[in-house]
Amino acid sequence: MNTKAGYVTIIGNPNAGKSTLLNAFLGQKLSITSPKPQTTRKRILGILTEENYQVVFLDTPGILKPNYLLQDKMLEIINLSIYDADVLLYLLDLNDDAKGEKLFSTETFLKSLKLKDTKRILAINKIDLANQEIVNKVIEENKSSNLFDEIIPISATYNTNINTLKEKIIDLLPEGQKFYPDDQVSNENTRFFVSEIIREKIFLLYRDEIPYSSEVVVEEYKERENSKDYISAVILLERGTQKSIVIGKRGEAIKKLSTEARKEIEEFVGKEVFLELRVKEKSNWRKDPKALKSLGYYNHNDE
Repeated sequence: MNTKAGYVTIIGNPNAGKSTLLNAFLGQKLSITSPKPQTTRKRILGILTEENYQVVFLDTPGILKPNYLLQDKMLEIINLSIYDADVLLYLLDLNDDAKGEKLFSTETFLKSLKLKDTKRILAINKIDLANQEIVNKVIEENKSSNLFDEIIPISATYNTNINTLKEKIIDLLPEGQKFYPDDQVSNENTRFFVSEIIREKIFLLYRDEIPYSSEVVVEEYKERENSKDYISAVILLERGTQKSIVIGKRGEAIKKLSTEARKEIEEFVGKEVFLELRVKEKSNWRKDPKALKSLGYYNHNDE
């Protein structure tokens, strides 16, 4: 039996549903989601393996015009990821950008068209929010462009046509050996996913600039055989005035954050944990090259 294996990079606008789609493919929550744009900041690798294939999905940040250094680095992550792809999966938000005007006009999209040997699939997402006539019209309009090997309407939220999309991806993958062991679902460690879970709760619980000004660093993770694992994490904020908002009156806001994050972390690691959260100011970290490097936003090419 011939084995198929390859990398599939998912790209699209902010809030197109890329992380929701990755989670739908894997049948578990790996990539964090929220209704706010720019929730995903780094590349999330998710591995789907069966006996005769292995799909390595790369979930990327939403494509945007950078306003500060962090967003520059997020765009670099996207551009590097398209060059790693055997299959490029463009996710179009039917509710927000039905004609692809935002996505198809970006420099990243135009760069991706130059990769002649890379297969291209257009997945039209959120069809649950539109009638069939509109969906059919968008499909036909994009078919006429001859830019894509496949065009498939989906709903990542409701798993509509996800299996069809997965089968098309597998069809387009090259034959080859698997890259990772069959039981591995990502290349990231537990600390990474713990920090992402905490950051997701910040996006869900706080408003305005707080989610975008915050970063989470897991400073300590102690696995304990006969008791709760111990996790110490720091929430970095750009301004001292933001600390009181995150902590809240009598500490109520951070207590709620800690409780909700702890519950999901426990579900993720499969055991009880003790989560300690602290808040620190790290001025203008989104614009500071040294801070971003220490937080893992620089790749080896930046050295």
